[in-house]
Amino acid sequence: MAGRRERCGRCGSQLVVPPEAQTVQCAVCQAVTRIRPNHEYPWVQVQDSIHHAANRLKSLMNTVVAASVTGYPAPNSQVYGYYPQPPRPAPQLMPPKTSHGRKRALLCGVSYYGRGYKLKGSVNDVRCMRYFLLEKLGFPNDSILVLTEDETDPYRIPTKYNIRMALRWLVQGVQSGDSLVFHFSGHGSRQRNYNMDEIDGFDETICPVDHETEGTIVDDEINATLVRPLPHGAKLHAIVDACHSGTILDLPFVCRMNREGYYIWEDQRCTSGVYKGTRGGLAISFSACDDNQTSADTTGIVTVIASLTVGILQESVE
Repeated sequence: MAGRRERCGRCGSQLVVPPEAQTVQCAVCQAVTRIRPNHEYPWVQVQDSIHHAANRLKSLMNTVVAASVTGYPAPNSQVYGYYPQPPRPAPQLMPPKTSHGRKRALLCGVSYYGRGYKLKGSVNDVRCMRYFLLEKLGFPNDSILVLTEDETDPYRIPTKYNIRMALRWLVQGVQSGDSLVFHFSGHGSRQRNYNMDEIDGFDETICPVDHETEGTIVDDEINATLVRPLPHGAKLHAIVDACHSGTILDLPFVCRMNREGYYIWEDQRCTSGVYKGTRGGLAISFSACDDNQTSADTTGIVTVIASLTVGILQESVE
């Protein structure tokens, strides 16, 4: 009977363990790790894999920040291709806080009440994110704009017009030292691309509450509104929980990472020559799924992944 895989409790190295073993000694750091019983192994293995991937992602975030200072890696750089990111001390590359540094957030939760495709968790997502930004990251109360169908102000209903205006508000007067957050929880879609600026031939979109009559908001517009105006020293973090949201910000590079912490950079720049980057700032997007995938309301393991993403956001925004 083949052995199963375990991780060293000290260094995290992957070890092959015989089925009957109760302990195993790591060949790398010589630490002895207790082997979990078979009945509890699958869930714990998933948790360990997620935490391990989260640690890898934190190291990767430092690489992204460094790239924003020195320029993104060339396509033939060693970061293109699957390999584990080696542990390294976190470089102190974040710009110092200045007197004009501001925090501002736009949180959109669309439930599509009365429709057959309504969502149950969108408003709750927004409430949780607002609490997190206020209580954990120190965002001023008046610097967070919330758009949901539960709002009484008609200008805070997530219609196409209101979301467009809110996106412009988010980046209005942005300058070095500012930290911006855009969170969208709702439906997403995709449509045929005609201006030759998409690798896969499709534009990704988000769906406002009135998208059936007014249409969707295309990634080209989101990129032009949120990403391109960012000056050097400004940061934007986007968390988009929607179908087909992999490249919803149209960023020039996409990073894919699996549970083991292996990642690959993908160059999303097209031969059309359309510039999709910032004016020197840092833009990072966490997407719920790939461009060709769908997502749905759920619970359980997704909650663990979401909490890890929030932890990474906390380290980066602060």
